[in-house]
Amino acid sequence: MSRIAKNPVAVPSGVEVTLSDGMVSVKGPMGVLSQALTPHVRVVFEQGKLQVAAANDTRLAHAMSGTTRALLANMVQGVSKGFEKKLNLVGVGYRAQAQGNKLSLNLGFSHPVEHVMPEGVKVETPSQTEILIKGADKQRVGQVAADVRAYRSPEPYKGKGIRYADETVVLKETKKK
Repeated sequence: MSRIAKNPVAVPSGVEVTLSDGMVSVKGPMGVLSQALTPHVRVVFEQGKLQVAAANDTRLAHAMSGTTRALLANMVQGVSKGFEKKLNLVGVGYRAQAQGNKLSLNLGFSHPVEHVMPEGVKVETPSQTEILIKGADKQRVGQVAADVRAYRSPEPYKGKGIRYADETVVLKETKKK
């Protein structure tokens, strides 16, 4: 059995878990998330804990039990606390501005770049060079952050571009004559 799946997922107060035929729905103060379950995994909710176990003794069932447990833990954390990614803009004239569910970026192109946020993801700009992406769904928040970063990823010579707050860019030395 997966070592990850052996640990139960603690459900805090204020979070409701609903198990129905092949679906798990988690509702909390940050929103509602649902996930389809594979038939290889059994999920039991009792005494404020979610327990995940493999339905049979196959390799796929053991692998999916650990994956399902991690997904459920992320769902519970997402609806109770939420997730956030922080991006920094490095470069002269690089600016970001949040306008409702749109993020307007000036990245040295001849035109501003507009990125529309999907449902369930919010964006904030505490300063012109910082972007905070928040939401309940960890996968969606990470994907939106990766999409925004892809507009101008850090280049290796001066380090200009959009980078994660905890990312370090290793700069290359320029060519010598």
